Amino acid sequence: MANEVYVITGGSGGMGKATAELVGRKGTVLLADVSEQRLMLAKEELAAKGISDVHWQTVDITSKSDVTALAQKAAELGTLRGLVHTAGLSPTMADSRRITEVNLVGTGLVLEAFLPLAGPGAVAVLISSMSGHMAPRQGPYTEILKNPLADHAVETMEQFAQGDPGTAYSLSKLGVLLIVEDQAWAWGEKGARIASISPGTIDTPMGRQEAEQQAQMKVMLDHTPLRREGKPSEIAAAVEFLLSDAASYITGTDLRVDGGTVANLPRMQGVQG
Repeated sequence: MANEVYVITGGSGGMGKATAELVGRKGTVLLADVSEQRLMLAKEELAAKGISDVHWQTVDITSKSDVTALAQKAAELGTLRGLVHTAGLSPTMADSRRITEVNLVGTGLVLEAFLPLAGPGAVAVLISSMSGHMAPRQGPYTEILKNPLADHAVETMEQFAQGDPGTAYSLSKLGVLLIVEDQAWAWGEKGARIASISPGTIDTPMGRQEAEQQAQMKVMLDHTPLRREGKPSEIAAAVEFLLSDAASYITGTDLRVDGGTVANLPRMQGVQG
């Protein structure tokens, strides 16, 4: 029987490593990230926790050739069981164009490369964000968001983001939600599933950077019903559930793991108003 392979993009990040720690007890892990140094460190950290069947590959997810090579390596390692796409950029990490390229186009490239590997029981779990729920679902950008590999997609989205990284981030994460819904049929035809998770404020290096540099993040946290940040392990647990047979009838949808922040938005807006 072939090894079951779990591919984790952004594998050296907080959510990626926490997920690897859980799924690494079920099969082979393939970590992907832009930094070789961070990937090597992540492999060492996982080995120290008893997760030994871990491979890694440096990947720029905006490079079609890099992503294709990642899919080829996954196929060489065994049968795709899970694709966990955590790689992304937050508003303080890049300009609006680069955020769209990584978060939106990168997602399109990853799904394009891995759909051919999907078979019965395979699952793709994409990390969106609570910010994706804060952008209007219907707009002149909706069809572009569903089709991130269309010609001039980045240039078109720049017209809507107007150079603002926060807007680009929200729209790109809305794109993840729409892509999951749009591709449920294609994955279903392979006997596979696709879903997304929308984290709230999570205690990761990326999350801390956003909280330190954006006053809005503190406001959101103050209005989170559970009154705390989430932990990477809580995102990983949700990922593990969606990958499991316990979620075998769940596809084409999003799971918010945000401490209730999005649910509390109407009340928050009323208080501020």
